[in-house]
Amino acid sequence: MTTPTSRRKPHNRQNKTHDPPSFTPSTSLHIQLHVSSLPSPLTPLTRPPPPPPPPPPPMAAATPKSVTALSANWEFKQADKDRFLPVAQFPTNVHLDLLHHGLIADPFFAKQELDCQWVGEKDWIYRTTFRAHKPEKGECKVLVFEGLDTYAVVTVNGAEVLRTDNMFIEHRVDVGAVLKDGENCVEILFKSAFLEGKKVQDAEKEHHWGCWNGDPSRLAVRKAQYHYGWDWGPTLLTCGPWRPVTLETYTTRISSLRITTAVSSSLSSANITAKTSIEGYNAESTSIHYKITSASGATVLESSAQSEGDDTVSALTLEEPELWYPHGYGAQPLYKFTATLKDASGVEIDSVTKTIGVRTVKVVERELKDQPGTSFFFEINGVPIFCGGSNWIPADNFIPRIGDERYREWLQLLKDGNQVMARVWAGGIYEQDAFYDTCDELGILVWQDFAFGCGNYPAHMESFRESIKKEAIYNVHRLHTHACIVLWAGNNEDYQYAESIEPDHLGYDPKDMNPDNWLKSGFPARYLYEKLLPDVVAEHGAGVTYHPGSPWGGVDSRDQTVGDIHQWNVWHGSQEKYQNFDKLGGRFVSEFGMEAFPDIRTIDAYLPEGSGERYPQSSTIDFHNKADGHERRLALYLVENFRYTFSPLEQYVYATQLMQSECLSTAYRLWRRDWKGPGREYTAGALVWQINDCWPVTSWAIIDYYLRPKHAYFTIKRELAAVVTGIKRVRVETPRDPWTRVDIDVEERVQVWAGSFKTEGVEGVQLVVRSWDVVSGEKVYDEVVKEFTLEENRSVEVADMRLPGWSGKAEGERDVVVGAYLVKDGEVLARRISFAEPLKYVKLQKPKHLKTEVCGDIVKISAEVPVKGVALETSKEGVVFEDNLVDIVPGEVVEVVCKGLDGGEVSVRYLL
Repeated sequence: MTTPTSRRKPHNRQNKTHDPPSFTPSTSLHIQLHVSSLPSPLTPLTRPPPPPPPPPPPMAAATPKSVTALSANWEFKQADKDRFLPVAQFPTNVHLDLLHHGLIADPFFAKQELDCQWVGEKDWIYRTTFRAHKPEKGECKVLVFEGLDTYAVVTVNGAEVLRTDNMFIEHRVDVGAVLKDGENCVEILFKSAFLEGKKVQDAEKEHHWGCWNGDPSRLAVRKAQYHYGWDWGPTLLTCGPWRPVTLETYTTRISSLRITTAVSSSLSSANITAKTSIEGYNAESTSIHYKITSASGATVLESSAQSEGDDTVSALTLEEPELWYPHGYGAQPLYKFTATLKDASGVEIDSVTKTIGVRTVKVVERELKDQPGTSFFFEINGVPIFCGGSNWIPADNFIPRIGDERYREWLQLLKDGNQVMARVWAGGIYEQDAFYDTCDELGILVWQDFAFGCGNYPAHMESFRESIKKEAIYNVHRLHTHACIVLWAGNNEDYQYAESIEPDHLGYDPKDMNPDNWLKSGFPARYLYEKLLPDVVAEHGAGVTYHPGSPWGGVDSRDQTVGDIHQWNVWHGSQEKYQNFDKLGGRFVSEFGMEAFPDIRTIDAYLPEGSGERYPQSSTIDFHNKADGHERRLALYLVENFRYTFSPLEQYVYATQLMQSECLSTAYRLWRRDWKGPGREYTAGALVWQINDCWPVTSWAIIDYYLRPKHAYFTIKRELAAVVTGIKRVRVETPRDPWTRVDIDVEERVQVWAGSFKTEGVEGVQLVVRSWDVVSGEKVYDEVVKEFTLEENRSVEVADMRLPGWSGKAEGERDVVVGAYLVKDGEVLARRISFAEPLKYVKLQKPKHLKTEVCGDIVKISAEVPVKGVALETSKEGVVFEDNLVDIVPGEVVEVVCKGLDGGEVSVRYLL
């Protein structure tokens, strides 16, 4: 590690760790050693020698592996009840099944979450029957449980075969000894995770059981932490077989395939190393055949190796590989890497295929020019990437009902919003394969947290650490071939939690580099984040960088000059004005946010009809906002910035979404300005909290549970376009002498900058600045201010000028609306309209001629006076807006594509 004062991430340690858990079945080949008896001193030497031992019985020939999905005939019941009922689906969980049979009300509706809290404190049983046969000689029969949530006791035909206490681990169990020919029964008892966690908490009284969000007993339970409730989600402690269950039959199988890719510095070749482990009968007599195919299906490389059993290492070289890039920077070609196991006669007995993308990935932390600290940016194939993106939480409280298509819809929205990174947040899950597969295909970078969030985890317990090690090895190995994954982070805000505990921060001393001491301190989880997890990632992570936590770096987790920060001094903390986000940035801002109400249709879906609750401050609407103090904070940011009304509800929803849009787009715009090129990567990323919701709720999400974008989605999309321009109004006050507070010269100025996400520059760009009187709509300025070259992959300062059209009178600046345009050969590359802030002081006029002309799927908007925040709305279902919440100025027509509108009607809403 580096010196304690720098607190940079530790170097990847090379300590040997174990391969992902692979169970060696009891029916594998057993070798017996036959030794002739030595002659006894009383035995005559002339006695004939004993007959030779009989040869061992012939073993069955290797046969192809078969996998049988155990997805049918499942039923469930409360453990202390008699009646079994069929499940709603499989995989499943208990809430889905109870909902299916009408035994609980929908917890997403009204306040019905409260009516099903009893579910989490009961034990539940799931069972199914399946047909099988006893294993033949040398044959293995293994039940594979990809995910059991969480405390489970598994029996097969009445015999206990497995106990689990970790939701995040796959379990493989040899059941050959208990199977019978014909029908077999597997039964799973799920014990209450809440009550089991309480037992651990009670037994470990010396540990500081503290956390933000949820019951502190969650810290002892390896379960998705958001199930315990969060400040955006309900408390729904579910359980069940949440991932598939299969029965594998084999004599020999590929138990592990690890692939690492090293791309040459010239990017012209890639050395691919495959480490393959074989398990079962006569593994050493098998051979492994490797094949790499391109996206088109063409074979680009083949190789073979004789199996060495435990670890067979093969090196392959791919010449002139097609490189994988995040979207917007290049293509996303993906290769299929297939390892096929064959017996001595060439018969295929097992095969494993992984999808890989060839790319280099690096987190660059180096000294900066003209500012303190170090950079923190991602470099893909040598290209620095400004990571504008979002945090991702699970897309439902009931994970089994998130299908592959749902993942694709969410992630397509992220990509269509010009976002390039998703951070998989620590309080959820290691996501389903479909999530990472889709990110690979769409070119979305993934920052992956380990599953520890906002608390002090009991890592002093050896059994807890052992479970974590298995969890980490399994999941890092499971995900290591995904090109999209570019960082593993140890936790979410756990260092920040320790720092918040006075007087000694739980004994957390960054200068103490002795891991044994960490386990004895009040913050034992540091051992996980700076020893156990980095060791696992170094061994199994295929070269991806490990980062101890988020936020982490510098003198503490709030240090804006090193590592990443969570910037919550807008909304939480000191509740700064969002106009000051440029002073609140960091080297990488991995969390920040602002709340807004969801789409009015989403609210109406959870409100009881005729309940009288359809107003912003109703108890039901407040119930669907889990953030402490949300009433005060929403009111604060609304009243500081807008004139607004509570009625009708639709208008209040619009006001909160406009406020969120202004807040978040300001953050992206100002932080994007600080991406200034090599050596000046002062801010290298901004990940909004959050892209999605897990239920219908008022939250920080920019898209609600039903995939309905809030207006902030569109304003962020514009700030993350390939070419952008920004404006900041600055008041310069110059006293005429050192003592006066009266004789002060005031000048209103406009700073304009331009930014490019492209990897090539654009020559001959003109900056055109225009301004209008906000009351009359009269254009008072229209000039080409500068012609310049827009440099690649950075922001550049373009102009610093007196506010054009300003009369010079105090407060007269509020009457001026400014527009900045980047123009090349008559084409507008980027546009930014700036109204004075706060908007509540601006004399916005109600337009007499606001036109919305519908031409098929295009809406053309124009007005005779400047109009702030024009939102298009339609009652037609299935319409997809490609843009929304646009600013209108006289003399321009703004076109918005609305897919599926097909000439239908639209209405508008705007700020007054």
